[in-house]
Amino acid sequence: MTEADSARRTIGLGGATGIGLGAIVGGGILALAGVAFAQAGPGAILAFLFNGVIAALTALSYSEMSSAFPENGGAYAFTRKVLSVRAAFAVGWVLLFASIAAAALYALGFAAYALEALSEASRMMSGGVPPVLSSRRAGLVLAAGAVLFYSLLLTRKGGGNGQWETAGKILLLAIIVAGGLWALGGEGATTAREKLRPFLPHGIKGIVTAMGFTFIALQGFDIIAAVGGEVRRPRYVMPRAMLGSLGVAMALYIPLLLVVATAGVPGGTTITQLAAHNPDTLMATAVRRFLGAPGYWMVLIAAVLAMLSALAANLLAASRIAFAMAGDRTLPRALAATKGEHQIPARAVAGSGILVLVLLVSMPDVAGAGAAASLTFLLSFALTHVTALLARSRGGVLPGAFRTPWFPLVPAAGLVSCLALALFQGIQVPFAGVITILWLALGFILYFTSLSDRAEVMDARDEAMDPVLAKLRGRSPLVLVPMANPNRARALVHVADALSMPEVGRLLLLSVVSTNSGDDDSLAPAVSASQLVLREALIAAAGIRVRAEALVTLGADPWHEIARVAGTYRCEGLLLGLSAVSDPEKPSPLERLLENVVCDVFILDAPPQWELSRVRSVLVPVAGSGGHDEIRARLLASLVRAGATSVTFLRVVPESMPVADVQRIRRILELEAGDEVPIPPNVALLSSADPVGTIIDAARSYDVVVIGVQRTGKQRVIGRTARRIAASSPGATILISHRRPPAAIRLPVR
Repeated sequence: MTEADSARRTIGLGGATGIGLGAIVGGGILALAGVAFAQAGPGAILAFLFNGVIAALTALSYSEMSSAFPENGGAYAFTRKVLSVRAAFAVGWVLLFASIAAAALYALGFAAYALEALSEASRMMSGGVPPVLSSRRAGLVLAAGAVLFYSLLLTRKGGGNGQWETAGKILLLAIIVAGGLWALGGEGATTAREKLRPFLPHGIKGIVTAMGFTFIALQGFDIIAAVGGEVRRPRYVMPRAMLGSLGVAMALYIPLLLVVATAGVPGGTTITQLAAHNPDTLMATAVRRFLGAPGYWMVLIAAVLAMLSALAANLLAASRIAFAMAGDRTLPRALAATKGEHQIPARAVAGSGILVLVLLVSMPDVAGAGAAASLTFLLSFALTHVTALLARSRGGVLPGAFRTPWFPLVPAAGLVSCLALALFQGIQVPFAGVITILWLALGFILYFTSLSDRAEVMDARDEAMDPVLAKLRGRSPLVLVPMANPNRARALVHVADALSMPEVGRLLLLSVVSTNSGDDDSLAPAVSASQLVLREALIAAAGIRVRAEALVTLGADPWHEIARVAGTYRCEGLLLGLSAVSDPEKPSPLERLLENVVCDVFILDAPPQWELSRVRSVLVPVAGSGGHDEIRARLLASLVRAGATSVTFLRVVPESMPVADVQRIRRILELEAGDEVPIPPNVALLSSADPVGTIIDAARSYDVVVIGVQRTGKQRVIGRTARRIAASSPGATILISHRRPPAAIRLPVR
């Protein structure tokens, strides 16, 4: 754990549990209990109980994933680890919307209850209610003020805010439960049983309907995972905080619902009828019956505190999701900036607060957004079960992490339950599905027009640097290495191993025996030579314990055979030697291969006895955006993992370029280089009228030079510049070329 990472981890068990309780307890049940009783009657108690079971299953999967990967972002981070950066963006984008919509709902809920409390106080003191307390403007002002207050608080104090509100609402709800049980005891068991009849006035359908509407009341334990990067001792704290906060919530919810359905119902009526008449104020009405005016005020105060703490928790979650996404470049990098000793992501907090304010002002009724938030939370929970199943089955859960019991039954049951409820929610509230689809469409437009390039560059870098990431994703990249010269076998195998990722990658060592002569006697020496080169390659592979297979094929055209094998085996990479490149003015067979093969290509030119393990310094000449950033990031991370300690990006600019333009290019290059290299890179800008000569002079001081080459266009694929640099460099030169899109595939030219 780095020093910066330790500085961010300021939340202990109490703080993490408080975050979960702040998001779960109060707001949802106070707002939705009436809806649940209207749909299911006293059976709403079972609806909440069943939702609690589903939430507990989900909390177990969250506990395993968050203790294995204690990072900010929650389900977004899990998805990026186990699936892909694109899938992670989709999950993070909908979770961001869900948290912002939930924050807006709780801000408006706070305003509504605060205005109700002010109105009731006004009636008691003056007998009337000022018109301003009934206006929408007053509600918006109060809601916006709460959002601004907690946004400012989160930029100053980091996570774990809102604890006094959480403690206050739990205390009030506990008093209400205690008062209700006392009143229930006075009524007698027979009276209580009568009030619970009929228990299921609308049958099983009523329970399922109530579950769909009220599941959001148990959302909040996941927010602990969203701030996982700020939790101390995460493998110990996070499972206990998640399961503990959910357990406390259920311990309050079930008896509260029981006393409301019994002691809170006057004689001659039922909770179903009472809820159908006015579901929004059911809790206050029911509590007033057994605790009088003090109980009514306790509900109002508890509601205000519940809305505030839930607002704070969802603002915190939204900001940490945005911060994690910006760190991976799936949102603009500016949101990844931090400040202060505890590395608070102030810009992400401010951005989240602004989005909540926009939602407050632009949507007079955010009920549809709230339903969409519930739907997206359920979908993200379902995906967390998927990631838990995949991570465990692929052996990617780290030692010491919490492990879900009864695996895979628990995540499988949670997955089915969450998907079923999400499907119900989409059918029951079509507007929620529409909002979710529109938000996703907006996100995909944003991602593929302005974010995907840098996001996938960083993802390639991280995957190459950490083989466990590829293992979690179920990837086993295959690199094809054609062999012709036994003296180059060792160098090629070592580079191919670095490219294919240790532990998970595979090498396919290929030797092609030409059948042009058609003479059996002439084939014998060729087969013997093929066996010799493969023998050397396999010895080299065994020495570094890399998984390698050897393949000998016969073909009239070796280049056509290489392309055929690369396509047949679906190789992700192709590593070649540069010896086949001859006349720079004429296309070589190698270049025809590059123009048609569909995989990333690496071409190594190295002096005799060159060793990858001796590489310490790497030079990367760049001339703008060449379309090689992703493959270059993968290669540079592989070189760093193999032992390189210095990576320098070199840009040669004209001597006449204005200073302001040079500074602008330097800033851009520094940002992009930082995305590509897992260690702090060096950036050099040199002014020269001879760019190639300048690069050649610089290359003499480096162990490896990395150059990108294009596969299409009128210029030669491997032009004169690349050849001159390779010929002049005393170390190795690696030419890289990104895979061509499938639409551009042509059969290799014979």
